[in-house]
Amino acid sequence: MIQWEACKAKAPEALLLFRLGDFYEAFHEDAKLISKEIGLTLTGRQGTPMCGVPFHTADSYIDKLVAKGYKIAIAEQMEDPRSVKGLVKREIVRIVTPGTLVNSGLLSDKRNNYFACIAGNELATLDVSTGEFRIVKTSNDLADELHRIRPSEILTNCELPELRFPCVVNKREFKEAVPALLSYLKELNLRLDHVAEPVVDSLQSYMALDRSTLANLEIDTLLELIDQTATPMGARLLATWIKHPLLQVSEIEKRQDAVEAFLKTPILLQDVRDLERLMMKTSANYGTPRDLLALGLSMSKIPAIQEALANFTAPEIVQCQSALSDPVSIKILSVLSDSPPLRIGEGDVFKDGVHPELDRLRTLSRDSITWMANYQVRLREETNIKTLKVGYTKAFGYYIEVSRAQGDRIPAGFQRRQTLVNAERFITEELKNYEYQVLTAEERSKALEIQLFEQLRSEVARHSAAINRTAKAIGRIDALLSLAHVAKEHKWNRPLVDDSDLFEIKEGRHPLVEKSVGRASFIPNDTSLSHQLMLITGPNMAGKSTYIRQTALIAILAQIGSFVPATSARIGLVDKIFSRIGASDDLARGQSTFMVEMTETANILHHATAKSLVLLDEIGRGTSTYDGISIAWSVAEYLMREIRAKTLFATHYWELTQLPGALNFQVAVQETADGVVFLRKIIRGGTDKSYGIHVAKLAGLPTKVIRRAQEMLKELESKPKKKPDEQLTFIESPVVAELKKLNVDRMTPIDALLCLQRLTNTF
Repeated sequence: MIQWEACKAKAPEALLLFRLGDFYEAFHEDAKLISKEIGLTLTGRQGTPMCGVPFHTADSYIDKLVAKGYKIAIAEQMEDPRSVKGLVKREIVRIVTPGTLVNSGLLSDKRNNYFACIAGNELATLDVSTGEFRIVKTSNDLADELHRIRPSEILTNCELPELRFPCVVNKREFKEAVPALLSYLKELNLRLDHVAEPVVDSLQSYMALDRSTLANLEIDTLLELIDQTATPMGARLLATWIKHPLLQVSEIEKRQDAVEAFLKTPILLQDVRDLERLMMKTSANYGTPRDLLALGLSMSKIPAIQEALANFTAPEIVQCQSALSDPVSIKILSVLSDSPPLRIGEGDVFKDGVHPELDRLRTLSRDSITWMANYQVRLREETNIKTLKVGYTKAFGYYIEVSRAQGDRIPAGFQRRQTLVNAERFITEELKNYEYQVLTAEERSKALEIQLFEQLRSEVARHSAAINRTAKAIGRIDALLSLAHVAKEHKWNRPLVDDSDLFEIKEGRHPLVEKSVGRASFIPNDTSLSHQLMLITGPNMAGKSTYIRQTALIAILAQIGSFVPATSARIGLVDKIFSRIGASDDLARGQSTFMVEMTETANILHHATAKSLVLLDEIGRGTSTYDGISIAWSVAEYLMREIRAKTLFATHYWELTQLPGALNFQVAVQETADGVVFLRKIIRGGTDKSYGIHVAKLAGLPTKVIRRAQEMLKELESKPKKKPDEQLTFIESPVVAELKKLNVDRMTPIDALLCLQRLTNTF
């Protein structure tokens, strides 16, 4: 318990799992908490609460605790109990946290597990499981980048009140992100041998996608559609691409060329495991025999992949092909067993013939029966005792047995070991030596295998740079193959991406909706914009939201180098995509639907540029009609005249069709005797109907309610319309409106001054 207390003092904030023989034990408050959280039986010894798990199944229990946000300190036995008298030395070898997982079922093959560090406007991210290390300078887009990469853990020297991540560690004493992150990870006893220098990146190289846009456009669902990758490296890379579309035409075209080449001549990537994580385990000495075998088998596929890529001329493919190499598979596969054990030290890691001493020890262990039979034959010949036999028992060991009548014929070198009723048992120096060798052969062979395996692992680790280059190249090839597969399967076409201000799509389709309803049922639509605002009116369920979303998704796909769901497309580079779609409360921060709507709209108006694409759906509906119309009008006018962003503005406010300069479009609706049919086609012109009652009928409102609504609508429409001077005038200044209310004839000079002061302060 003194050892336990010393370990606990080094990691007081962590739950301590303390190795005792074949179990990890927890004590005191740690035991109480662990037993409660993961359902272990709480026991006790001498009044001390305790619970434990077998060491060979500990990983699953650790995963459960880490998934709940706990830090777990692992204290191991640092000495072999069989060679130590007294207490075995124990020390904390590692502290496991959500951002430092290595051998864990919590790791996803399809996404990185980032540990992020924030220092001022500097963001460093490290995926310990792959060694991917990146540093970016940020400004206002820090929160958005964190939402794009979704780190499992964050180390920061500042408060992050607007971010809701589960594991945030606050420290005050650092100024730079990279050294702070590495220092903190070393405090957790984490091996970082596999981590190279961080790659310096710039968010200015990528299209900006804020957190609302990621959610509104269902980017994660889009990723599921385009992810046809065959390797974990490819899946993780594609997940990065979809949230970081490019802003360099040349880089986009390189990817497009590769996708087009693979579309014409696909290749197969089969049986290539997670090279990045296997190499990390190898370099950091976490790798097991099965990990090393998987690495060797995967690397053995590289020559065939090199050959398959040899005739491609697309620069991106050529670059990947030249990065491939296999420096380790022959060595690994020539020595490792075809079916090694899960853990080192369990025997049969290496093939026969790899090491002479290992072969000798195995022969001793496996062939003792044959040796005893041969030894028995030799002794019978030497002693001329035909009934002599050589045997073995666990309790007694090896022995030479003769009948008591033959006992006086035993040679002088024999030592009496046991006397039985009818027999005498003896031992010889040769038999004692063999006994020692046999009984220790298995133990010595396992120890030798550990030594040989560590040598092999170190030798493979020396090739980490080449293997990591190969892993990244395979991932890139895989991601490009996936985009080619999707383009072929869904009949997508190559877009023209350039630096122009044009944004033209012919027969564009929403990839997710089309996947759901089938291509034959989906109605395609055109889009043509250039520093313009496209105002789209029409009823709910008619397809306005689908249309504006598909336009943004096509832009994102185009700028990651993918083909797009359209007959043709010309995409002038989009630097940012903003969206304000749907209604949602933020009750945790006390914000109503309308407040959230206005906050998101404000963010758009402050950060959109003339190269941005803005999607707005039903702005202003969270307040009174006149307030809503006024806000929607003003926002649309500002986007069109001040920012000049490419804007798709869907609204129920048909009054906005009077906005000068806006391009008016509507969703085509066919009226029938039974109601309306939504044609899902975007056509020129505005509408002054919302078809709300028709939608209510489709939704299944009771017939009585529908009839009463129709009566009320007729009654309201039959009332005299307001005179022109009573109608809402959108171009009128609110100051002018206030001045019109004044009775100037009855105002004193003091009243006029006070009124002027009020107007000045208000407007």
